[in-house]
Amino acid sequence: MSAHTVARSVTVLGGGLAGLTVARELRAGGYDGAVRIVDPEGVPYDRPPLSKAYLEGGVTVEKLHLVPEAWYTEYGVELIAAQAVRLDPGTGSVRLADGRDMVTDAVVLATGGTPRRLPVPGGDLPGVHTLRTRADADRLRDVLRPGTRIAIVGAGLIGAEVASTAVGRGAEVTLIDTVDPPLAAAVGPEMARVLHAMHPAAGIRVLTGALTAITLRQGAYVLRVDGEEVLADAVLSAVGIRAGTELARGAGLATDNGVLVDPQQRTGNPSVYAAGDCARRVLPHGGPAPAPSTGRRPCTKGSPWPPRSSGSPPRPQVPWFWSERHGSRLECVGAMNAEGRTVVRERDGQPPVFFRLGPDSTLLGCAALDSPRLVRAARRMIQSQRPTAAEALADPAVDLRGLPADPSPVHRSPGTGERADYGPAHVRTARSGGSPPARAGSPGSEPRTTSAPPGGDP
Repeated sequence: MSAHTVARSVTVLGGGLAGLTVARELRAGGYDGAVRIVDPEGVPYDRPPLSKAYLEGGVTVEKLHLVPEAWYTEYGVELIAAQAVRLDPGTGSVRLADGRDMVTDAVVLATGGTPRRLPVPGGDLPGVHTLRTRADADRLRDVLRPGTRIAIVGAGLIGAEVASTAVGRGAEVTLIDTVDPPLAAAVGPEMARVLHAMHPAAGIRVLTGALTAITLRQGAYVLRVDGEEVLADAVLSAVGIRAGTELARGAGLATDNGVLVDPQQRTGNPSVYAAGDCARRVLPHGGPAPAPSTGRRPCTKGSPWPPRSSGSPPRPQVPWFWSERHGSRLECVGAMNAEGRTVVRERDGQPPVFFRLGPDSTLLGCAALDSPRLVRAARRMIQSQRPTAAEALADPAVDLRGLPADPSPVHRSPGTGERADYGPAHVRTARSGGSPPARAGSPGSEPRTTSAPPGGDP
C-alpha cells in the first residue's frame, strides 16, 4: 500500500488497549472501511486492573471491558476470537490457528508481549505465577488468602502493585529485586526511593539481592537470594515482558526487542504498522529507542492511521504512564532520566513532586503522587519545549498552569498554594493520553472502564 492509497480493510492483530484504540480512532476519524480485531481472548479488556482492583476481587469481568460490547456492532468493528499465526504482507494474507486465511489491505500489529520467566533453576516450576491475562489473575487470586506466603520477584510496576494488593488481602509478602530502589531509571532515583519506602511501611518484607534458584521443600517453595532462603507458598515472576514479535519476524519485518517502527508507527512494509507493547520506535539517528524500564511501554496520545496519509509529520508525543500502590497513584510524564537536573517541589502533608529540567531550562519530565492536574500541566509544558524557571517549579505556591514561557516572575495562586488546585487522584478511562472526551456516544467518546489509561499492559 503506497502512502496515498486508501486501504479498504484494516485488520488489527491483538485486542489490548492499543488494538482497540486503533479501531476507535479509525472510526472516530471517519474511516468507513472494514475493521477487524483478531485476538484469542475475544472482547478487548483493560489489563492494568489485573494487578489491582480485579486481583482484589472488586471488579467484575464485564467492568474490565474497554467499551460496551454493543459498541462493536454499532461501529462495525468485527471481533474474531482466534490466534493469528502467520502474516504475509506481500499478499495481505493473515493465517489463523484454526486454518482460516483472511485477506486485508493493512495490518496493525498490536500483539503485546508475554511475561518473562525467571532465568534460574526452578523458575519454570508448576505454581510459579506470571501475570498478563485475566486467567493469570484468577489463578493468582485463588492463592492470595490471609496468611499465604508469597514471594514476588521483581519490584517494578507489576510486582509493586501485586505486593500492595496481596498484603491488602492478608498475605505475607516478600518483595525481591536486584536493585534498590527499583524504577529509578523510569521515575528518577528520588521518586523511586519514595515509592519503595511504601512497602515496608505497609508490612511488606523487602529484600535486595539476586535470585539464584527455586526448589521445593515439603510443599513450600524455597528461593535462594544471595545465600539467604525465602520460604513461600506461592511465587510470582514480575520481571517484565518479552515483546510479541513472532508474527513480525515471520513476515521478514525488522525487530529488536520489539517491532521497529517510525514516528508514524510504520514498519518497513508500507501495509504493516505496529502499536503498543510490541512496537519500538526507531530514533532519528537510526537506532531503536531504549526499551522501557517499567515493564510497560509508556502511553502516548494517538494511534496509527493506516488508511490515510496527511502528508505532515505528527506532533511529538510525550510518554506517560501510571501506577497505583498502597492507596496512592503515581503518574510519570516525559523522561525523568534525561540529561539535566532534578527540581523538587516540597508540599506540606503531601509527597514531594519531582521535575527533570534540561540544561536549556526546558522541562523534560515530572513524577508525582496523587496530583493529576499538576501532571497534566507538566505534560503541556514538556510539549511546549519552552524554558521554565527552576524556582517556579520548586515553589508549591506557584500554579503551573499559569507559568509563562520564560523564566521571568510567575503568578502565584493567592492564599491557596497548590493543594487547592490538585485534588485526589480521579478515576480516568482507557482513552489513550488523557485528552478530553469526544462527543458522547461517538466512536471516540470515553469507553467505560474502571481504571485510568494504562501505559501499557501488565
